[in-house]
Parts: sequence; structure tokens; C-alpha cells
Amino acid sequence: MAAPVLVFDIETVPDVAGLRLLNDIGPEVPDATVVEMSEREFQPLHLHRVVAIGCLMRTAGKFRVRCLGEPGDDERKLLQEFFDIVEKSTPQLVSWNGGGFDLQVLHYRALINRVSASRYWETGDNRQEFRWNNYLGRYHSRHLDLMDLLALYTPRASARLDDLARLCGFPGKLGMDGSQVWDAYQAGRLPEIRDYCETDIANTYLVYCRFQLFRGLWTPDEYEAEIEAFRAHLESLQGAHWPQFLSRWQVAQ
Repeated sequence: MAAPVLVFDIETVPDVAGLRLLNDIGPEVPDATVVEMSEREFQPLHLHRVVAIGCLMRTAGKFRVRCLGEPGDDERKLLQEFFDIVEKSTPQLVSWNGGGFDLQVLHYRALINRVSASRYWETGDNRQEFRWNNYLGRYHSRHLDLMDLLALYTPRASARLDDLARLCGFPGKLGMDGSQVWDAYQAGRLPEIRDYCETDIANTYLVYCRFQLFRGLWTPDEYEAEIEAFRAHLESLQGAHWPQFLSRWQVAQ
């Protein structure tokens, strides 16, 4: 049986506690001011705190689309749950720019939070098949970074997920983009951030389906069947973001 497919995406905010620690800033300074004092529009990756991890798991005959944990869960719990899924299922990881952002952030934040992830870091010492195909090798396939691969590992050729999804006839991003997450988080809109993250992984999966057709692993009939099965699954989900997502997809089609 083929490995399950796990499409993932993360949403982050500046690590205010880390910025306070590294810059010796006391608690009397508001969080927003701490971030402004760093004088960086985009923090170094180790100073991104993970507030949402979206996961779409595709197994035989079943989809599961969700953000891990609950809105009140701390960062460590979200990180450990993600790596526990890898530990348990050894899935095919699929991302858009996961090798250039998401996984690098997960590495740093998991290290800081004392998370365990032995299967993810396996390179063949305990399982021979991981010697030639593991999650860490840029040119290995256990993690498929669609953005990196389609650009032939050339950053200047990279495309935005929103652009490519919409050009393929899919809905594209809804509600916000990554640059707006910090403001939304400060305004207490974490549920909206989680919804946005879920629609991002849905777009990524749709592009992945098109890629499976492109590289000849699926026939046109298999591709159409998978697209319709996924659409039917999304129609069954709760949440106001899914009718909006489906409506835009129908318009695009």
C-alpha cells in the first residue's frame, strides 16, 4: 500500500518572548513594541513562533483536513503532534516552500521546545530504506516541496501558491496572507488564522493532484476522480471558510 500523503503548512508570529530574552527587554514593554524594536519586517526563522499547523492527510479512501490541536494549545503541543503523525504513519510529506520555510521553522522551534522526532530524522542508521530516501535530503522524495521542485531548485523561478492555484482553476488564498497573520493574532483572530491555514493546505493538495497528472502517475480519469472525491469531502466539512472556498472554486471552474 502506498504511504499516506500528508500536506502541511504552518502559520507563525514573532516570538516575543525570544525577542525579549535576546534583547534584554522587560515585561513593561508591550508585545507590539517589542516586535517594532527589532526593526525587522520578517524575523529570522528561529524567532517565528508556530501558532497553527494545517494538515491534510490522504489515506486509502479517506481525507482528513484540520489544524492540529485547539486554539488554546501551546506551541510545544502543536509541534509534538505534527512529528508524532510522522512517527506513526511515515507519510509522504507535501508542502509549498516547506523546505525553504516551514520545515526550517519547525526544526528550530522543536529544538527550543524539547520535541522528539526520531522517524523524521532517520537517515538509514535504523531503517535501511531511509538511507536513499529520507525527509531531510533536498532531492529525496519523502518530502516533496512542490515550489522548490517545479522551479528546479532555482529560487528566482519560484511561483506563489496563490498565483499557481488560481491559474490552475483552483480557489487560491482566502481571507488573508502570511503578512497579515501577526496583526490578526494580536486582534485575537486565531480561529481565522487556522481557517486560512486549512484553505492553504487544500490549495496545495489540489496543485499536488495536478502534479500527479503532470508526471504521469495518475491518468486523466484518476485525476478527475480524486478531484471530485476531494470536493465532496470539503462539502461535508463544518466551517464558514469551506463554502467560500468551494464557491470560488466553482467560479474558477
